[in-house]
Amino acid sequence: MSVTPLFDFFKRGEVARDVRLLAAQGGLAPRALEQLSILVLLVDDGDPEIRQTADLTLSRIPPDLLSGFLARSDVPVGLREFFADRGIFPADTAAADADAPLIETDAADEASFGESGEGGEDEGDDRESLVQKLAKMAFPDRLKAASKGSREMRAVLVRDPNKMIAAAVMSSPKMTESEVEGIAKMASVSDDVLRIIGANRAWMKNYKIAFALTRNPKTPVALSMSLLSRLNEHDLAQVAVDRNVPEPIRVAARKKATAGKSGH
Repeated sequence: MSVTPLFDFFKRGEVARDVRLLAAQGGLAPRALEQLSILVLLVDDGDPEIRQTADLTLSRIPPDLLSGFLARSDVPVGLREFFADRGIFPADTAAADADAPLIETDAADEASFGESGEGGEDEGDDRESLVQKLAKMAFPDRLKAASKGSREMRAVLVRDPNKMIAAAVMSSPKMTESEVEGIAKMASVSDDVLRIIGANRAWMKNYKIAFALTRNPKTPVALSMSLLSRLNEHDLAQVAVDRNVPEPIRVAARKKATAGKSGH
């Protein structure tokens, strides 16, 4: 099972050296499980400096902290085996299921990417300056802003043309279900982002998110089709006449709505 959409990029070997080095220093992933999974992956990186850096970062994590984390039920067997080879085993009592990374390297960055929107300036001006600020950032900084930044930053960066930036947004532990619903309605995001939402079981339990995906013209047809059976009659009828929805989805919704009425 995938740890996060961001981790998938590392697993597929699609990450530039500077970003891999940043991750090897522990300065990228905002979640403990994601951070540890990426570090373990980078211990086998083809670049000697990245391998050594990742190994050094892992060695800086206190063993008792690691043991408590390894006892958590969501830790994959592969991670436990990796640390068992290093003489570190799960503790008798699992650590609390907290999202915080096990090793922090950039507290200053966290502060600079904090939640915004409390100033007295005009909101439109704020957004414009934020877009400009993000556009000027180097790629690693945009990546950190995507996963650790404010809600406003996520709203801008989820539409970034770089798939890894958008994946980092969707991997952020700060992401709320109301944000996900809003993103699921956006026709301006990539279909990859919509696939990420569709693959997240927790999010897909939310009916509003499922309905938003079904009505989004960018959602892959197979995903929308699989969601139709979850819609109530009223919403099915809406999809059946929505001109923004691909024709196969409208036709299928119409058939389901008709079958539902005849079944009464």
